[in-house]
Amino acid sequence: MGYITNFTSAGVILSVLGCGPGERTVADSAPGEVNDSPAAAASGLSARATIAGAPGSDIEGEVRLTELEGNLPTPGVRIVARITGPPGAFIPGPHGFHIHETAKGGCTPPFTSAGGHFDPGPAGNPDPDVNHPYHTGDVPNLMVDSNGVGTLDATTSRVTLSPGPLSILDQDGSVFIVHGKPDQGISGPAKSGVSGGPRLACGVIEQDRR
Repeated sequence: MGYITNFTSAGVILSVLGCGPGERTVADSAPGEVNDSPAAAASGLSARATIAGAPGSDIEGEVRLTELEGNLPTPGVRIVARITGPPGAFIPGPHGFHIHETAKGGCTPPFTSAGGHFDPGPAGNPDPDVNHPYHTGDVPNLMVDSNGVGTLDATTSRVTLSPGPLSILDQDGSVFIVHGKPDQGISGPAKSGVSGGPRLACGVIEQDRR
């Protein structure tokens, strides 16, 4: 299934979520730094998403993605996000933050056209709460501080930027969604909201020009 490493002020936390045989982590890095070992060398592919909330919310930000080389069985993708909102826009603490399955509808509020979580394949189930947190598009919570600044620095081997069955730059594209509540990291019935509930903001993922 893949793994996700989350870079925090305490170092690197590894959340093992269905790791398969032979999968391994990127070597530990200092907070906010990309490891310069061969396992963490950039493949040259990058992308970004400009995040925006509903009109009048003043929620805005950017997510940057960089594909890395050396992870098995697929290259990893580093995700760095900084999203801000005025007082009251974000409740301080964790907020669900996921890659959703389609960009065909763009990012028009209430952002339901983004569909469920990115989870391609014959056994995929994109329902946001069912089979969560094992979707390929599941990433750690966005952590929002008391000033309304949300940040994330994580690496996942569940998706790629390069072409292939796990590419989030596929024909119908993908988006990031910021949710109003914490991702509880558990599975639940459809529409139970365990993965974060209301959709506050959205950003279409677009490949950087090379």
